[in-house]
Amino acid sequence: MLAAHADNRVLGEIELDGASKVEKTSGVWVDGQYVGYLGELKGSKKLLLLPGAHQITVRQGGYLDFTQAVSVRAGEKQVISVKMEKDTSVRLPRVTAEIKLDVRPSRAAVFVDGVFIGHAGEFGRGLLVEPGKRKITITLPGYQTFETEIDLAPNQKSTIKTDLPAGGPAQGTPLPQ
Repeated sequence: MLAAHADNRVLGEIELDGASKVEKTSGVWVDGQYVGYLGELKGSKKLLLLPGAHQITVRQGGYLDFTQAVSVRAGEKQVISVKMEKDTSVRLPRVTAEIKLDVRPSRAAVFVDGVFIGHAGEFGRGLLVEPGKRKITITLPGYQTFETEIDLAPNQKSTIKTDLPAGGPAQGTPLPQ
């Protein structure tokens, strides 16, 4: 369970340390709920968790999931070094279509066909996907989730523009099963 505003003597802190841009832009889930991307989880957005066992999962499209179980103790800080490894089974399509994303807030998680591919702000030049019908989900804790389906022809360019309305569930998006 993620807690945002509580006495720090009751909560424990988890700091995720990633060396490269790949790690820093990877999405983070705590106990199966999306909480943000690694590079933003500091300062007022640092990970403060209730004492007990938790599972941290870090994901990035084209990389293997990094998963670690942690035991959080009240008032203690733990640093976890995150190293993402390329998923050698992922093959990029020979023919692609492009999706431009204009999303606010830009730190929202983007899923294509249920697979986390990054946060919206990462795709300034566009996101290359396999042509065909694609389900796009954009979500962020505290905001309403946006979902749409698009059917893309080879080499087609499409733009998805949305401002996520505030007021969604405080917890994040669960990991796909």
